[in-house]
Amino acid sequence: MRHPPSRLEAGVTQASVTSRRHGKEPELRRDDWVIVEEPLQIRVAGDAVVVTMRTPGHDHELVAGYLAAEGWIRGRSDLGSIRHCDSGPDPTHNVVDVLPAPGTTLEERAPRRQLSTSACGLCGREQIDDLLARVEPIRERTRWRQSQLQGATEQLRGFQHNYAKTGGGHAAAVLDEQSAFLCVREDVGRHNAVDKVVGRLLLNDEFPTAGRALLVSGRLSFEIVQKAAMARFELVVGISAPSSLAITTAQRLGITLVGFARSAGYNVYSVEERLVQD
Repeated sequence: MRHPPSRLEAGVTQASVTSRRHGKEPELRRDDWVIVEEPLQIRVAGDAVVVTMRTPGHDHELVAGYLAAEGWIRGRSDLGSIRHCDSGPDPTHNVVDVLPAPGTTLEERAPRRQLSTSACGLCGREQIDDLLARVEPIRERTRWRQSQLQGATEQLRGFQHNYAKTGGGHAAAVLDEQSAFLCVREDVGRHNAVDKVVGRLLLNDEFPTAGRALLVSGRLSFEIVQKAAMARFELVVGISAPSSLAITTAQRLGITLVGFARSAGYNVYSVEERLVQD
């Protein structure tokens, strides 16, 4: 099943700006496009779980992906409903409440975090060890060709509509074994973009994601690799650099980690045997 790529929706707004150049007079003040950042509170059965800073749009996907990454849910069957709290005397689109499926109790297996910024949703060695203890190493060995990765990284920019408009934000994409794009989402935060694509697959009952790859527009942090492991991605590809913890985590969990993926080539940091020359 193919899902449409991200589109320019609630993710951009306009701000007044004056452009200045060294040695030149300021230009006239004008309106320019900027990416939107707003808080989103996630509730489970009415209880607040976390507040994350995100770009509005695809909020239900974001919530589903976040809950899967944190171990609250294992699949679509655990979810009863996801809804915005946009009724009552103080309606808002910045609060989402999740109800479990009948007969299901959603249990949090990680320490509560009341604030998750658009840059980082995870802090603390204790939380890292706890999360990794709940993730089984990935044994599958789907093969990807070098030309497939090169083509995918070149195509990703064409799906980044908000980035093209604002010059800000990140994108995440899910690829199948032929490196065809199944889903692309954008957000001010890399980890939110990943949650959105994972959530889309989960809501369509296509989770976990065996035999698929995760492509992100920026650097590869521990949290990106951890989310990929919870969703069972075998291959994680980033346009920029990985961190040391991302590399050691990918090695530990059997994930093929690729950084600096550009048209000319890429660097492989773990489980290289999944990648084959054309």
